[in-house]
Amino acid sequence: MSDTRQRRVLKILIKFSKNFNNFGMKFDIITILPDIFNSYFNESIIKRAQKKKLIKINIHNLRDYTADKRRTVDNTPYGGGFGMVLMVEPIYKAIKYIKRKFKVKKSKVILLSAKGKKFNQQMADHFSKLDQIIIISGRYEGVDERVAKYIADEEISIGDYILTGGELPAMILVDAVTRLIPGVINKGSLKEESFSKSLKIKNLKLKINLEYPHYTKPESIVIDNKKRQVPKVLLSGNHKKIKEWQKNNQGQSLK
Repeated sequence: MSDTRQRRVLKILIKFSKNFNNFGMKFDIITILPDIFNSYFNESIIKRAQKKKLIKINIHNLRDYTADKRRTVDNTPYGGGFGMVLMVEPIYKAIKYIKRKFKVKKSKVILLSAKGKKFNQQMADHFSKLDQIIIISGRYEGVDERVAKYIADEEISIGDYILTGGELPAMILVDAVTRLIPGVINKGSLKEESFSKSLKIKNLKLKINLEYPHYTKPESIVIDNKKRQVPKVLLSGNHKKIKEWQKNNQGQSLK
């Protein structure tokens, strides 16, 4: 490991180990755009919640968990297609580091994805009772499907529309959950809010074109001592079978 890389890793360790256990809810956000969060998380209610040590927000630069000089986090999709796909390896390394360094009792790993379950107030309430939420912010064309299958506990969407990345959804999730943590907002205010009771919408029909799972290099990776491989059909070079597989697997994570 080079001196520059050693200093970078040491800086991460020092930054996130200081007073970590003195906070309530921990949010760990994995992203390739760490600076994008600075403005929002340093204003208003979120800022006050951090100052009161009711929450702790850690931003992890995914590129710090790469092994090459170019700090590569993405690659072309197996089976062809447009755009680039975030690789499973650096994400897995980041998750392992966070779990090993910041051990808590109740923790969830959440992958933000357009094909995930729809985020709502009931989910926010459930998440507010955890000790830690690790959030994976996607970018580009998507995230290697092995992250959703073998690393994340839940795959979540914030709505039926497409954004350029998972950073805004991450902010929304942090905001929605933080408001429900005791001491952040007056209890009376929470009881009178719009979604404090169940909400039903009838006769609503939506036609949504959901994406199929994406995979990129490496072809094989060991996750929790098990070998996880790219589906063979995507490596076959048979474009007809690949198209059939993509069609049959559209929106498979949505419930």
